Amino acid sequence: MPTPHTGSCLCGAIRFQVDGDFNRFFLCHCSRCRKGTGSAHGANLFATQGTLTWLAGEEQVRVFNLPGARHGKAFCATCGSALPRGTQPGGLVVVPAGSLDSPVEIRPDGHIFMGSRADWDHDLDAVPQADTYLR
Repeated sequence: MPTPHTGSCLCGAIRFQVDGDFNRFFLCHCSRCRKGTGSAHGANLFATQGTLTWLAGEEQVRVFNLPGARHGKAFCATCGSALPRGTQPGGLVVVPAGSLDSPVEIRPDGHIFMGSRADWDHDLDAVPQADTYLR
């Protein structure tokens, strides 16, 4: 039996559980994911036979669906944190990896839509790294 995965938003108003194994994990560099995350890419886990249960704060969940596209984003109305999108057709649950509080046991399957990645998104292994702020 799969271990349930738990997560929450930044302010803690929303908590959720996903039952089902994550089958895929993609880092998406498309312009829509970059805009939606404010970062170099989206990091989304896919549970093809998953079930999403809101444990607290479901009334705070907001969803934006981009007109004319399949792209959408669920987020907390208070803090703006990315949240899973409810169960999609066929039982698919899409979960932003950073929204999970439980460990993510799988590694990303790959970077996708690299043709639209940000112009500064290259050679990032060469950028200084720190465990806290850089001075």
